[in-house]
Amino acid sequence: SLDVLVLYFPGSCVETVIGLYGETIEVPCNNGNNKPDGLIFTKWKYVKDDGSPGDLLVKQAQKDEATVSATDGYKSRVSIAANSSLLITQGSLVDQRVFTCMVVSLTNLKEYSVEVKVYKKPSAPVIKNKAKELENGKLTQLGECVAESANPAAYLIWMKNNQPLVDDGKTIIITSAITKDPATGLSRTSSRLQYTASKEDVESQFICTANHVMGPDQVSEPETFPIHYPTEKVSLQVVSQSPIREGDDVTLKCQADGNPPPTSFNFNIKGKKVTVTDKDVYTLTGITRADTGVYKCSLLDNDVMESTQMVTVSFLDVSLTPTGKVLKRLGEKLEVSLEKNASTEAKVTWSKDNRKLDELPDFSKLTYSDAGLYVCDVSIEGIKRSLSFELTVEGGPKIMSLTKRRSNDGKHKILTCEAEGSPKPDVQWSVNGTNDETSYFNGKATYKLTVVPSKNLTVSCHVTNKLGYDSRDISVFSQKNEHGAEQAKVIVGVVVGLFLAAALVGLIYWLYIKKTRQGTWKTGEKETGTSEESKKLEENNHKADV
Repeated sequence: SLDVLVLYFPGSCVETVIGLYGETIEVPCNNGNNKPDGLIFTKWKYVKDDGSPGDLLVKQAQKDEATVSATDGYKSRVSIAANSSLLITQGSLVDQRVFTCMVVSLTNLKEYSVEVKVYKKPSAPVIKNKAKELENGKLTQLGECVAESANPAAYLIWMKNNQPLVDDGKTIIITSAITKDPATGLSRTSSRLQYTASKEDVESQFICTANHVMGPDQVSEPETFPIHYPTEKVSLQVVSQSPIREGDDVTLKCQADGNPPPTSFNFNIKGKKVTVTDKDVYTLTGITRADTGVYKCSLLDNDVMESTQMVTVSFLDVSLTPTGKVLKRLGEKLEVSLEKNASTEAKVTWSKDNRKLDELPDFSKLTYSDAGLYVCDVSIEGIKRSLSFELTVEGGPKIMSLTKRRSNDGKHKILTCEAEGSPKPDVQWSVNGTNDETSYFNGKATYKLTVVPSKNLTVSCHVTNKLGYDSRDISVFSQKNEHGAEQAKVIVGVVVGLFLAAALVGLIYWLYIKKTRQGTWKTGEKETGTSEESKKLEENNHKADV
């Protein structure tokens, strides 16, 4: 393919064609309108470097091939296209001249001149002769940007952080130059940048952009530069896990904001001066609470420029009385003492058998329910201590109740013996039966026995442990005797009821007689009353005797 750009410049009647360096250049003949009637031949010629004309080739209208007449470098590089355009291979800057197309017909002769310009895009810009470092506040040559082999010459722009730098003659000075390769005629553009850096330029990126008519812009690789400046501030850093605990290793790190940074420092370790060279750290190993205090670091040559840090070592001492296994008797007193010494206020929590307690129970009179594993957790930030004691409360067995009830099917008797004691009491019944279940919790034991008595029994529940024993009896009736006993209870109840009723009637009658006698005294009658009243009293007394 042929790359041709046809231009017409204002005020000029000469057509201009842009060709690309190294490519085939097509020079049009009247833009293809070059086949008049009676065409005899078409001829291409050019203006030599000395201004004289030179022939290139002739194409007869009746012939297929053109005749090359050039004898210089064009002899092997020129040909004519079907539309009569001149084709020049391997375009170079020597082809920047005027070429003329002559069209001869039977009736006319016309010439069409075309000026050829050859463009070449520059190579990518490169920053050379770079400074090793920049000094704060000092004008320094940063580097030289070069864009080579271009036509026309490239235009170079320096940029910092994607913003163009402008020559102000003081802090920024840009000097550009253009040179030509004598062999090719191509241009080399160079641009030297002198720049006054500041501390903020430590992370600044500098690039060089090459601007050219063939576009788009080309950019160099970004460059960064170390900035040298003196130390203005020293800082001391404590490198350790937080909080610092006894036994930890603590590293003191001294840093200065100068560039290049200082490599040696003075450390003030609680009033003692220690110099370290070729490093910026000092390590305190196995730190203790006695190491709590103020630490400093400074420059070797300037003790005034220093930094200070307070190092606080956290500690927690805890003592619990009692600990381990604790054996007490029921009703005794247990004194629990917790002593603590800490760098800050400590938090204390208690738990019993893995259940959190709001507070430690009152152990002034121990009960079986007080037994268990007590854990005390004492903590400050970063440190936790756990201490414990396991309390066992012992006591001799004591039967609290012995009861009986009939089973659901009515065929058995279920005896329940409830006792307290620790260690857990062993139970022994005075009769054989089926031990249904046994439970023991907080010193309380429950024993159950199922029996089928064939006769009336007195059953004993015996409980024992290493500290003593207890016993209690209960009467158990057989099914038959129990039924008879119930009937007897009914008969006795009826008799008692009748007796009470008769007594009540007699009492009422006696009160009546007494009242009547009082009335007789008032009227002068005898105390004995009437014979009818005496008869009724005797009948009632007889009934009461029955």
